[in-house]
Amino acid sequence: MKNRPNIIIIMTDQQRADLRRSCGYELDTMPFLDEWAQGGVDFARAYTPNPTCMPARVSMYTGRYSESHHVRTNHNAKDALYTRDLLDVLKENGYVTALCGKNHSHHEPEDFDFHETCGHLGYEGEVNTTSEEIAFADFLKSTNHMEMHRPSPGGVKVQHPYRNVSSALKFIDGLDGNAPFFAWVSFAEPHNPYQVPEPYFDMFPPESLPPVKGKKEDLPEKGDRFVWLRKVWEKILGEDIETRILRARSNYLGMLRLIDDQLKRLVEGIRERGLEDNTIFLYLSDHGDFAGEYDLIRKGPDLPDVLCHIPFIWRGPGIRRKGKLTEAYVSIVDVLPTLCDYLDIAVPFGCQGKSILPLLNGTKYPPEEYECAFAESGFGGLYWNTEDHLDLITEGASRNMETFDCLNTWTQCGQVRSLWKNGWHIQLDMMGKGYLYRLSDDPAELCNLWDDPSCQGQKQELLAALAAEMMKQTDLLPVPHHRYRVKVHPKGFWHQDFAADDPGVRNMKPIGESHLEED
Repeated sequence: MKNRPNIIIIMTDQQRADLRRSCGYELDTMPFLDEWAQGGVDFARAYTPNPTCMPARVSMYTGRYSESHHVRTNHNAKDALYTRDLLDVLKENGYVTALCGKNHSHHEPEDFDFHETCGHLGYEGEVNTTSEEIAFADFLKSTNHMEMHRPSPGGVKVQHPYRNVSSALKFIDGLDGNAPFFAWVSFAEPHNPYQVPEPYFDMFPPESLPPVKGKKEDLPEKGDRFVWLRKVWEKILGEDIETRILRARSNYLGMLRLIDDQLKRLVEGIRERGLEDNTIFLYLSDHGDFAGEYDLIRKGPDLPDVLCHIPFIWRGPGIRRKGKLTEAYVSIVDVLPTLCDYLDIAVPFGCQGKSILPLLNGTKYPPEEYECAFAESGFGGLYWNTEDHLDLITEGASRNMETFDCLNTWTQCGQVRSLWKNGWHIQLDMMGKGYLYRLSDDPAELCNLWDDPSCQGQKQELLAALAAEMMKQTDLLPVPHHRYRVKVHPKGFWHQDFAADDPGVRNMKPIGESHLEED
């Protein structure tokens, strides 16, 4: 067991993929991450399966999409459906496990061998003992999840990313060295409340920020729910909405630099302990943030690229030094099967992701497996609208119109599905309403080409690909209760021509006890 690599998953909460200089952004928000990523594989086309915290986190652990694992909102943890997940697999194979930071998954902190947790508002799992920590917790509680217009008190050491890294190093220092470890270092930032201490508060001044591409005038083309969301923010933020959004953006970028500094501290801490050469690192986020795009903040309806596109960087033993962004499409659901493949462990039945190990170590792979990414959103039913007799306060989305939960009945209802392929993005809802964007020319998705006569061939191709992906992600659970055998590739692949000479496919055994029943 001790020869197996250690695993550290660094997850941020609500980090938009493109706000890094290496991704073309004008400001240098994460210099350490950009440089560190050069020593591994940095994916330019990585996507969340659902731009919502808990559904995405459950997908990472189970390798399943939200429609299958049933955690389609932030309030369905108890409904998680799967056979075995990443935590189960690692524990079964001798790993000592730790949660250092925000949980918001289907697991309880006690499911990990070590846990020191945090949330967003100061008293959500944190152990605040010093006067500085208590003052900071009180400050967070007073924010109501909004943007702050003064530096946060207490300096860097009371901030959660600093404390999360300290927890991870404490966990590692407490190990006896005879077993591999897994640490989920889960930062609650740059999620709102948008707050940051000095020197980060003044690092990216609001008046000097690059302009966003999409503005509020573009929202009607994005759909009624985007227009509704902006109107709600106008009520919540008031006449100072533009100034407040600029400050939210400024703080958000400052939080990215704070996270970057703590990532550097974590990596250097692993290096100083002589563990770097035998540790797999994965840096990712659960989903994105508008961060001012379309004059919006946080998140909300549908599956826009800005909310679904995430950072996704692998580095460690056996992972080649790519040195540039990799164009293959990958997803959070691929984490579990990839780690299983890396460790030569059978993938749990019901996993819907696929191993991306060939992309990491440079071995042969079928390119068709990585030609698209798929995402979904919605808890079902009809769309709620302004004609329905339901208001924000009654629904629980706001308290006295001073706060606002952007994930609510209106933004999360219905069903929406999306596919990214060949630089295109297609979205379709349950009523047949569609959007089509050519991201290479239109990264902000301002020009819907759904009805463009010159794009009808492309639309039909992408609709067929979307339909095929939706069928591929039909849940295998529960398995047939009599005779019928489910054939799955051990790496999650679908293209059998590539696997014809793979003994794992040729000698595949039935999976699941029910398959062993006799006639």
